[in-house]
Amino acid sequence: MTPSDASGAASAGRWSSLERPPLGAAALERALVTDGGLWTSVEVVAATGSTNTDLAARAAGLPEGAVLVAEEQTAGRGRLDRSWVAPPRSGLFFSVLLKPGDSVPQERWGWLTLLAGVAVASGLSRAAGVDTALKWPNDLLVTVNGEERKTGGILAERVGDGVVIGIGLNVTLTEDELPVPEAGSLILAKAAVTDREPLLKAVLRSLEQWYGDWRAAGGDPAASGLQEAYAADCVTLGRHVRADLPGGRTLTGTAEAVDADGRLVVRTAADEHEAVGAGDVVHLRSVR
Repeated sequence: MTPSDASGAASAGRWSSLERPPLGAAALERALVTDGGLWTSVEVVAATGSTNTDLAARAAGLPEGAVLVAEEQTAGRGRLDRSWVAPPRSGLFFSVLLKPGDSVPQERWGWLTLLAGVAVASGLSRAAGVDTALKWPNDLLVTVNGEERKTGGILAERVGDGVVIGIGLNVTLTEDELPVPEAGSLILAKAAVTDREPLLKAVLRSLEQWYGDWRAAGGDPAASGLQEAYAADCVTLGRHVRADLPGGRTLTGTAEAVDADGRLVVRTAADEHEAVGAGDVVHLRSVR
């Protein structure tokens, strides 16, 4: 499907669910694009395969701060090429273009995924009154009926002189609409607000603040407060975990810290510490 501007004339299809109204691109741009601010444009499309793919393809010709939002993604991607699909207008599916430039050493750009997680969690806490926890490195969790469930994810991709960060967040998905039983949504977590427009504005403003502080500190996660904030929100820390690493190796132990490079430090049964920079981490039941 060719992407189209969701802010155009209303149609019966767009209003097929009165509980899921479309986003207003013009209103979002008025609220978010300001002189001297990070965000330079906000585009809303009715449907596309992946906002990350689309924004990455256009990144070379765009300034930092471009935002692309889709009412529906038909080929959304998570980590390890997992798919991310949801009913139209049931969530927030968007990508942003950041270009830290020479002010931040490239070896610190890996913190952008973790920074986005902290920004989403703090934005949702303020706007929706819901606690959003972080599972290393890029999952967003909420509590539904006493269980931790994944309600969102973050995917960062290096593109030329910048980074495209994609964020997917389930907002109004019902139990019947969830792709897997382990998934969740803000409405199932009893969020006080599920109107997507104020939620998106809150998340983008939080992201602007955290990114500005991190960049001003030269990308230093400690000096910017990012490392401490991530550790406070990360429910992986202190848990018994299994890390499925590249090459087929598996590491099991207790997740103890996130180091200065954003890696998860795992203490094994042999009391050795190993820093995990890439892999799939599974929370295990505590060992008794």
